[in-house]
Amino acid sequence: MQNVPLEFYLIVSAILFTIGTIGVLTRRNAIVIFMSIELMLNSVNLTFVAFSAFMGDVAGQIFVFFVMAIAAGEATIGLAIVLALFRNKQTVYVDEANSLKW
Repeated sequence: MQNVPLEFYLIVSAILFTIGTIGVLTRRNAIVIFMSIELMLNSVNLTFVAFSAFMGDVAGQIFVFFVMAIAAGEATIGLAIVLALFRNKQTVYVDEANSLKW
């Protein structure tokens, strides 16, 4: 069995992060934006795990648990914001949510 080089993991992680960034910058739907942020966080987790395995150290894998906890909190708070936005404005598009304006 042949080992996969570190560069392949980093390339996949960079592609996932780029897709997530494009999703955040181009989409108007709040749910799709949160999904893109989750994709970006998962690409960072892939990088941490790849470097952790490459270096033979578990510090990267431990740090992934912290990132996953933050991502779970972000998903919970994000869903609550989307539900509140939909109840008040009957839309989930972020450009139509101007309730913070004067």
